[in-house]
Amino acid sequence: MEYELITILGPTASGKTALAAALAHELKTEVISGDSRQVYRRMDVGTGKDLKDYIVDGYQVPYHLIDIVEPGTKYNLFEYQRDFLEVYESLRRCQLVPVLCGGTGLYIESVLKGYNLMPVPENPELRERLSCKTLTELTEILGAYKKLHNTTDVDTAKRAIRAIEIEEYYRRHPAESRPFPPIQSLVVGVSIERELRRDKITSRLRQRLNEGMVDEIKGLLDEGIPAENLIYYGLEYKFLTQYVLGELTYAEMFRNLETAIHQFAKRQMTWFRGMERRGIEINWLDAALPMAEKVLQIQEWLHR
Repeated sequence: MEYELITILGPTASGKTALAAALAHELKTEVISGDSRQVYRRMDVGTGKDLKDYIVDGYQVPYHLIDIVEPGTKYNLFEYQRDFLEVYESLRRCQLVPVLCGGTGLYIESVLKGYNLMPVPENPELRERLSCKTLTELTEILGAYKKLHNTTDVDTAKRAIRAIEIEEYYRRHPAESRPFPPIQSLVVGVSIERELRRDKITSRLRQRLNEGMVDEIKGLLDEGIPAENLIYYGLEYKFLTQYVLGELTYAEMFRNLETAIHQFAKRQMTWFRGMERRGIEINWLDAALPMAEKVLQIQEWLHR
């Protein structure tokens, strides 16, 4: 097998996790998560970990980089590359071809292209200067940078400011040489028809609310995690925290969150198309195909 890694990517609600687990089970290998929020412990329902997807035919498919840091912290791209490489090299020493699976385009692209990164400190002066700007204004500033930046997860002003802080740091401090091995990966994208995706997002949101997503937020707040830290994580954690704090009604929360997730899925697809323009070949699979057919098609691509 010429490939050293198999990458499964796709927008939220496309079924990529179940596919990655089924493929890993078939190939007797393990899954590495490429999700920027599933790294947090006790943030289960809101991040959509769906750990039951990793049980295939009664077998627990091993997974990595899920539940590795405490809520309230701000895990970043540099840390992800470091942690990915540690897991990846360990699995390769065992002669396994890991399956990388996720929807955070920046994390995945940083691995596939081996971007050289270094830790970025906080810049209080820059943060103060940007603090009065709206999310729209911040997004425009972020868009002015020519280097790679994360637009998929920037849905709060605080995250946008951090993204600008990172870009500004790299502009002033060119990345040091940091060994990151070139990885030959088969990249598979799960494509889901727009209306089906919208229906699945809405259905899944209702299901997760019924499964206790509000209680999850309340529990994290009761632990002493500041509300602003949860809001920083965006999407479910932003809108449900606002609901729990009484800033939104339930109907407002649901409507705003549903819209935000739809917009997020659209941004994910925009990022993946950008990856193709930046030279990454993505082999697209129809999400509606039976699981067995999808797994078989990937195996054929592996051995072509």
